Amino acid sequence: MNIQYYDPHRALEIADLFCLAVHNIDNAIYDADQKEVWAPSPPDYDHWIDRLSVKQPFMAIIDDQVAGFIELDTNGHIDCAYTHPRFQRQGVASGLYRFLENEARKKKLSRLYVEASIIAMPFFKKHGFSLVRENEINRKGVTLVNYTMEKLLAS
Repeated sequence: MNIQYYDPHRALEIADLFCLAVHNIDNAIYDADQKEVWAPSPPDYDHWIDRLSVKQPFMAIIDDQVAGFIELDTNGHIDCAYTHPRFQRQGVASGLYRFLENEARKKKLSRLYVEASIIAMPFFKKHGFSLVRENEINRKGVTLVNYTMEKLLAS
């Protein structure tokens, strides 16, 4: 696995990965309606191209394929962290997170925070994040639950 800085030629691949990752979540955790409002399919590629040009995610590349991506905003917010279903449980997310935390430390950030999904919450907890609060988000009449979590970085 090779962690790389964002390459705009990978924008559509990242958009597809996001959609595929969300829609492969077990229906017992998020139902089909919840997944569709979270990650409409097909993806809005123009939106993703614009979004990724701003977010500049870090990408995990395996066999010339984006296996996962993670975003770090300048204020320490982790907006997206997704792994392609084919590469889940292989250390992709952990590798991306370690890279992100190293970048955050280089930038002298004192705090990282995220709105973690139900399935992502244990991952962030394992990496030292604390629960701040549970959130209910309403999108198009559909309720999604996630968790605001934070990690303070030692200076």
